[in-house]
This record gives sequence, structure tokens and C-alpha cells, in this order.
Amino acid sequence: MPRRVGGALHVEVDAIADAHDGHRVPACGLFGELLGAHPRQGGAGGRGGERRGGGLFRRHQRSVPEVMTTDAAQRLALAAHLPTALDAVPTLSPDHRGKVRDVFALGADELLLVATDRVSAFDVVLGTIPLKGQLLTEQSAFWLQRAAAVAPTHLVERVDAAVLRCRRAEAFPIEIVVRGYLAGSLMREPPATRGRAYGLTIDPTIAPWAPFPTPVLTPTTKEAVGVHDQPCSLDDLVASGRLARHHVERVVELALALFRMGAAHADAQGLILVDTKYEMGLLHGEVCVIDEVHTADSSRFWVKATYAERIARGEPPEMLDKENLRRWLLARGFSGHGTPPALDDAIRVDVGAWYWDLTERVVGAPFLPTAGGGARVAEVVRRFVPHG
Repeated sequence: MPRRVGGALHVEVDAIADAHDGHRVPACGLFGELLGAHPRQGGAGGRGGERRGGGLFRRHQRSVPEVMTTDAAQRLALAAHLPTALDAVPTLSPDHRGKVRDVFALGADELLLVATDRVSAFDVVLGTIPLKGQLLTEQSAFWLQRAAAVAPTHLVERVDAAVLRCRRAEAFPIEIVVRGYLAGSLMREPPATRGRAYGLTIDPTIAPWAPFPTPVLTPTTKEAVGVHDQPCSLDDLVASGRLARHHVERVVELALALFRMGAAHADAQGLILVDTKYEMGLLHGEVCVIDEVHTADSSRFWVKATYAERIARGEPPEMLDKENLRRWLLARGFSGHGTPPALDDAIRVDVGAWYWDLTERVVGAPFLPTAGGGARVAEVVRRFVPHG
């Protein structure tokens, strides 16, 4: 049975956690009226595996987990959360506000990381995605716990559906990206000069969406909100004084080990871990993993079962991550400069549904939203930061 975090679940689904026996359960209340045939309607990048029929859960024949939330139940819950998507913790001022997370200091040694529902792309904050903070936290808590077998992490505990309590580390001013496939911004570079900004020489004949012979690393600087991160090489990190050479070597070692761990688990769950971003820092003099690991914000995931067939047809892979939103923005002429298009409710729900799907595939159990929104999160933060 899926673990429940926090208070009562959203709208009429509170009883399903106790009724759910690992298979489909009867629909109830408002869900019972709406859980008919509601397949995903196209959207940015497309989405396969239409899910039809009544009930809150359905059996999935082509991937792990076998039981997943129906498309209609996802969309109903996401639409209901549109008006209350969390842009910021109400009445409280964080010590630091990132693109997605609000950070509250707990003395000198610990932090609360609140995953809001804010979404960014191309280093620009665009608006909110319903339930995104909860979905990211579900993913990140799962991966940080698994990562502890590979590398030290800053995680202490999960205190709410959208809040992690973490040790305070001295963050390195970089992001380390590990890429197993040619995708995203690297794919959009001219083939003849692809990867040069990172000190790499990449075979210009590698096809879009194809795997690299071995994973490649493409670091960037980590800049303030609203400032574009800059590509750099590993040698640049040392030459600029951002990192000592022995720290760069340790970061590379941990990043590759984490990527191998993530790729192996993804493969077992019917997914391909395409690429991912890691952030690290020093904790008591030791390099550790901070922020998030292998989430839909920091990583690209493709559905393994449809990958070869779609590539053979000249189509992009089936994506379950933020790349769908980037492609939606690019189709509307936005790549990080100028004024971004407003996110309409349709794309907000679609992005939320992709994140929901990824969460269930990674964790291996249905995701159950937690009610309460900003008021719930503020109450949790006040318990730890009474004078916040």
C-alpha cells in the first residue's frame, strides 16, 4: 500500500488509501462521475499509453509499476489544484528563494527545503504547475535515500509532502550534468562544434536521441535567479577558482556513480535516464550531494518500451520530464530571451501529469496527493522556524 504523507488527501479520494489493495478500487464521489474514457490529448512531445476505463487505478501492461493512477484521476486532481498551486509559502519570508525551492534556515546547521509549485525553463521562472512541489519531493526523497548507498547526501528527513529537512552544506557554485544520450540543449548545438564549450570533442555524426558510447559531463556555472548559467569545462572550474582540483575529481567520481545507480533503477522500472543535473557541496569537509537527485526538473526520462519504435519512425522519444515544457516554449518562439508565453491551464495540467507518471514509475506505487496547500506548508515551516 502506498505511503501517505501529511494530512488528509485531496477531495473525495481520502478513503482510497485504506481501500486500495494493490489493484483497482471502485471510484467514489466526483471521481465516479468523471473516470470514464479520458485519454491524454496530444500535448507537447506527445504522450503514449492511453489509459481508459473507470476506477482510480489501472493496470499498466507495458511498464513498472503494474498499477498506476488513471489518466482521468490524475487530470481531475491536477485541475482541482490549479487555483491553489503554491507560488510561495504564505506569510513567511524564506532566507533564500531559488527558481523552485524556498529555503528556510534552521540555525547554523540545517535547512528546510520547500518545493513550491513554481516551474522554470531556460533559467526563467514561468508560473506554477499544480502538485509539482509534492511530486518533486516524492521523487527527490526516494532518490536521495537510494543515493546514500553511493554518496553522502544532505537529507535528514522528509517532514511534509513538499518539505525536506536537510543538513546545511557549503554549496559549490556549479551544476554538473551527466548525459547518456544526445538530447536537449546539446542536441540543439551545431554538430561541428557540439560540446566545445564543455571541453569535449563529440562525434558530429551521432544521431539525435542516440546514446553516447560512454556518459559525458557538461558542467555549468550556477548563477542567481534570472541570470543564465554558463557552460564551462572541468578545467575551467579549477582555473576560475570555483573548485579545487581534488574537489572536481571527487565531484566527477560521485556524479558518474550516481548516474550509473539512477540508470540501473530507471531501466528496471521501464525508463531510460537520459541525462541529469547534480549539485554538490562540502559538509564537514566531505563532498556531498545536495538539492535534488534524478527528478523531472533536473533530469530527462524516456519510456523504454516505446524508444526504439519511435526513433525508427523519426519521432522524438516519449518524455516524462520538463523537456516537454521546453519544447512547448520553443514551439512558441521562446528559448530564454524576451517575454515567455503565459502557461495556460492545459499545459499546466499536462506537465503535472507527466511528472505524476514519472513519480509512479520511479517509486513503484501510486502517488496520493496531500491536501492543505500553502496553509499546510506554512504550518510545517512554523513548527521548525517559529519566528519565520
